[in-house]
Amino acid sequence: MSKLKIYQYPKCGTCRNAVKWLESKGHDLDLQHIFDNPPSEKELTELIEKSGLDLKKFFNTSGEVYKELQLKDKLPKMSREEQIKLLASNGRLMKRPIVTDGTHVTVGFKEDQYEEVWGK
Repeated sequence: MSKLKIYQYPKCGTCRNAVKWLESKGHDLDLQHIFDNPPSEKELTELIEKSGLDLKKFFNTSGEVYKELQLKDKLPKMSREEQIKLLASNGRLMKRPIVTDGTHVTVGFKEDQYEEVWGK
């Protein structure tokens, strides 16, 4: 199977479930600690473009840092570049896991979505 890069937090249950699912399908995984080694602004921009998702989907809207910074109110007033810069500055702001093979990108873990994208 393909080599996948996963930006994840090892103590996150959702990330552990995603890793376990991907390993069960035979994928070779390159695990990146999202807090210690978050994707750069350039990497993030590429991930967002390849995902086809709205930039907001990359924010961990239920996370403590998101709430502390009151981003629900601030994000709509920020430019796309400012939002990406903010995301890249703190891995705790990112929804996880982020999985990519260099072509496809998924954010979060939903088994049906994983089956469609990574189950082949």
